[in-house]
Amino acid sequence: MYIAAILPTTTMPAVLFSLMLLGALCSLGQAMSREERHRLRNQVVEMFDHAYQNYMDHAYPADELMPLTCRGRVRGLEPSRGDVDDALGKFSLTLIDTLDTLVLLNKTTEFEAAVRRVLSDVRLDNDIVVSVFETNIRVLGGLLGGHSMAVMLKEGGQHMQWYQDELLHMAKELGFRLLPAFNTSSGLPYPRVNLKFGVRGPETRTGTETDTCTACAGTIILEFAALSRFTGEPVFEAHARRALDFLWEKRQRNSNLVGTTINIHSGEWVRRDSGVGAGIDSYYEYLLKAYVLLGDDVFLHRFNIHYASIMKYISQPPLLLDVHIHKPLLPARTWMDSLLAFFPGLQVLKGDIRPAIETHEMLYQVTKKHNFLPEAFTTDFRVHWAQHPLRPEFAESTYFLYKATGDPYYLEAGRTILDNLNRFARVPCGFAAMKDVRTGSHEDRMDSFFLAEMFKYLFLLFADAEDLPFDVEDYVFTTEAHLLPLSLSTGPHSSSIPSNRTSKEELDDSNFDWTCPNTRLLFPDPAYPSNLREPIRSAVDKSCPRPAPYREPGMGRPPLRAQDFMANNPEHLELLRRMGVSLIHLKDGRVQLVQHATQAVSAVAAEDGVRFMQEMMELSSQQQKEQLPPRAIQIVSHPFFGRVVLTAGPAQFGIDLSKSSTGLRGFATVAEPYSGCSEITNAEYVRGHIALLQRGQCMFAEKARHIQKAGAIGGIVIDDNEGSSSDTAPLFQMAGDGRSTDDITMPLLFLFHKEGNILLEALKEYREVEVLLSDKARDRDADVQEVEEDCLTEATTPTSFEPIGQSQMSTLEVDELAPEQVTPSQQEVSPVEQDTSPAEEVRPPEEEASPAEDARPPEEEATEADLARPKEERDSEDRAEPEGDTDSSSQSVDELLADWREDLEAFQQMEKDEL
Repeated sequence: MYIAAILPTTTMPAVLFSLMLLGALCSLGQAMSREERHRLRNQVVEMFDHAYQNYMDHAYPADELMPLTCRGRVRGLEPSRGDVDDALGKFSLTLIDTLDTLVLLNKTTEFEAAVRRVLSDVRLDNDIVVSVFETNIRVLGGLLGGHSMAVMLKEGGQHMQWYQDELLHMAKELGFRLLPAFNTSSGLPYPRVNLKFGVRGPETRTGTETDTCTACAGTIILEFAALSRFTGEPVFEAHARRALDFLWEKRQRNSNLVGTTINIHSGEWVRRDSGVGAGIDSYYEYLLKAYVLLGDDVFLHRFNIHYASIMKYISQPPLLLDVHIHKPLLPARTWMDSLLAFFPGLQVLKGDIRPAIETHEMLYQVTKKHNFLPEAFTTDFRVHWAQHPLRPEFAESTYFLYKATGDPYYLEAGRTILDNLNRFARVPCGFAAMKDVRTGSHEDRMDSFFLAEMFKYLFLLFADAEDLPFDVEDYVFTTEAHLLPLSLSTGPHSSSIPSNRTSKEELDDSNFDWTCPNTRLLFPDPAYPSNLREPIRSAVDKSCPRPAPYREPGMGRPPLRAQDFMANNPEHLELLRRMGVSLIHLKDGRVQLVQHATQAVSAVAAEDGVRFMQEMMELSSQQQKEQLPPRAIQIVSHPFFGRVVLTAGPAQFGIDLSKSSTGLRGFATVAEPYSGCSEITNAEYVRGHIALLQRGQCMFAEKARHIQKAGAIGGIVIDDNEGSSSDTAPLFQMAGDGRSTDDITMPLLFLFHKEGNILLEALKEYREVEVLLSDKARDRDADVQEVEEDCLTEATTPTSFEPIGQSQMSTLEVDELAPEQVTPSQQEVSPVEQDTSPAEEVRPPEEEASPAEDARPPEEEATEADLARPKEERDSEDRAEPEGDTDSSSQSVDELLADWREDLEAFQQMEKDEL
């Protein structure tokens, strides 16, 4: 990244005060002494030595170090990790990826020895299938960065005097070995290539893929253009430009966004969700950096158009939430992945500092909450995916924000990164990735990017200019932090590479910001960055209360108080609008309260809004209880016999099923009215039964009271959000209504729409359906087992639940249909994270479970390509209606079970793909 090329934007998006109960300091950051910065700089070097020397001692020439077992990871000798292993090509990956880091940290002797090792030991013609994306950014980028450093040192006259462009020759060989992947009609590369045989023919074991991620195809231009300009071979840059041209042409023209996954032959978007994290991230990064490195205006033109759409649809400072490219106002998911942590650094390069500060602050608070950024986390900052493979993106943005602002606050953020690495990740043989940030458990991996990126950015953060062997402003950092010289912009290219500018793509000067201002002029007030961070932290931080704004007597009515707010009151909604508070409709049927201070009608109204949000969060924290594990609803009557087990969400009131050894067993019936929001009219049928209800229109506790009054022994609330499923949505809990719920003495459970339909369809076909409500699936009764002698194997996958600590909410989420007074205790409690496969697995009666089918998928390993495949985009399949005149009523049940099983298998396959 090139800081001198900061491009200011003319507009700044409104600050979005998202509620975050995250610990924060109230005071402004104090300047760090020079001695302390140097101590931390030296600590970075010591940590690098610990990681690098252990790789050389225990792993080289293997691709990566396994720091827990103190040995190298050799592909084919270790159990396969799926797509994660596609980065390994038996080419001493970590050594090549670390070459320019050695120079930056003033380890020229070690660099010279490392180059000699690469030249003597590394082969690039192995019969092995590798990721085009990973090999390009790590190996080709590492060779080019090493070549740049070797040339720089040679020109200095003291080191590398023997060097004759050997690393560049290796880079050129590797470039030609990657080129066969680009042999497609679209110009988009295949995601994998065989280093020896290319992509064609049975011996290649690749070339059959049809899809690739946007970042995989769009993160080529820097390395390939540099290779062309270093060598004079235009073919590399031409192929990279062609791929970028195709992606640009396939953008969604109304939203100007790109999807996450694309068909490399047809150009159809396979995954239509769009964000700035995994699967897309470095595509945007390379558009802007290609302009900086190559000087071609067309790249800046494209980036500016994309960036405007990102800030319009995806950015909700401090959050960055994925949307659908065709319906950009519709959120695609309610969680974020850790790879988006690079984006504040890219915004610094763009010159849009304000949202960069805000998003970075959110990420910093999540880091302090969990010690590391989880691979994915929800909008209320709970863990979604618990791994942390020592990713450097947060350190990268921390460095660039310090570079742009000079705020010592970012030095303290860097200190936090260092301390956490040493406290939680350091092991005798290096640094181990975190398997679960909640428990602190380790994983036996130390990816090459840890040495390539993390220590570069941390060293630059604490080092003085005189500590560096060269001026970093003369280089562009690739997405792997490899250093490419800006002098390449004058390299040979114009005569052999056609211009991308066509009559259909006229450059619009209004999208250009041509100046490169001194960053000091952006911050005349040294407190400016702190002033942006403070609202994000202190709006809900009890230790930093905001004083009530002064109101002259008789000037307007008192502001709306949280305890008085009612979601169905139009007057209250109007008051929210005046305070700049708006509602965001989430995909799972809840709404999220957020505040845009600049949209308030006055400064006083904005202060009222901040106080309202703070009060709402305080009420929520008072009422929030410990998260409960999921419950099970088991259909035990004929012909199911306990084989259908549905994952259910618990209620924070009523009977606790975990304290019952037998659970609650009874026949199900639909209550009338179905909403359960008024007196039950079919009480004679509900009495002694388990009543089925629909979510919405009133509070859960009110539904429970109505069916209990009618004589029901239990209740099941079915989600009215069509298509929702426990396959793709986190656990859901039902809260009370702000009053005492001691009067509710029966259990109430919650089913998502898809699971609820299973129960409703069974009830539709069989008039009497008996269910068991319990804390976990039970074995079938002995008499049933005697009848079903061939079905002795229990065919359900029990739910395993790993409790996590209660976390503080950052966003306010409430049931959008609740007409009653909405206090935090009436909210639907935010989902809790489950590290489990789906709990509702169904098999037809005649089919026994096989060990393979019951096996839990391997531990989630999320790389850039892996994260491009989240779980939540499965389309719901319509349920087949039972046929009328069949020989046996069990036929349609079998169809139902088969349909459900097909859905489950599809989900499990998607989960494996994701891994």
